[in-house]
Amino acid sequence: MEIRDNLKAHGATDFRTRMYERYRTIHGLNNPSNDKVLRAPYMRHLIKQHFPPNREAKILDLGCGNGTLLHFLQEAGYCYVSGVDTSPEQVAAAQRLGITGVRQGNLIDALRNLDNEALDIVVAFDVIEHMTKPELIELSDEVYRVLKTGGRWVIHAPNAAALFGSRVRYADLTHEQAFTRESLEQLLTVVGFKKIKCFEDQPVIHGLKSGARWFVWKFARTLLRICWAAETGSRGKDCIFSQNLLAVGHKLS
Repeated sequence: MEIRDNLKAHGATDFRTRMYERYRTIHGLNNPSNDKVLRAPYMRHLIKQHFPPNREAKILDLGCGNGTLLHFLQEAGYCYVSGVDTSPEQVAAAQRLGITGVRQGNLIDALRNLDNEALDIVVAFDVIEHMTKPELIELSDEVYRVLKTGGRWVIHAPNAAALFGSRVRYADLTHEQAFTRESLEQLLTVVGFKKIKCFEDQPVIHGLKSGARWFVWKFARTLLRICWAAETGSRGKDCIFSQNLLAVGHKLS
């Protein structure tokens, strides 16, 4: 049994090492500067809606990729922001872009090295779906420990309840799972978060094209609500239909 468990652990480690070593290359992400341009409206909206007005808040971005969110946080005037990512390619891309505060490392180890109540915000953007359930519980406990009272955990993850949710779940071989509003609320509640809000990942209007996308999305969402009501008898007002969803857990005590 011990030999088998060791082989399984080694196999999982080897798989992840090989996948993350060339993560950007595998996904065809050859121009990191495009990320800043394409994601600018969404990132600025995210910061405006879910980050505190205090620009001295201490923020850690877990799985920060090439540092795109850190760039826009710094642009918005936040002084104490840092990020950690497993992939050496992602960290190298951040360095080429001149984004500071990004380092390579294990995400759970990065949290373990912090004192209790050291941070105001922890971000996990397209991260938790890469973890097994035991790993996710361990990470969540550490996030809760390092957050100050009044702090928050901002999560972006694949939405298993979406019509095309399985596309996101299986688009990346390193994904282990997807989530729903209910499963994320279950996770955050069990580790201690008291106030939990979930949001659809709908288009952000920043021009004519995005405005048209937003209008089509609202129309499609109405049709999805009709289908939901026909099956369940519920109006589905609070259902989340986007392929990804956003969750914010608040540590109140």
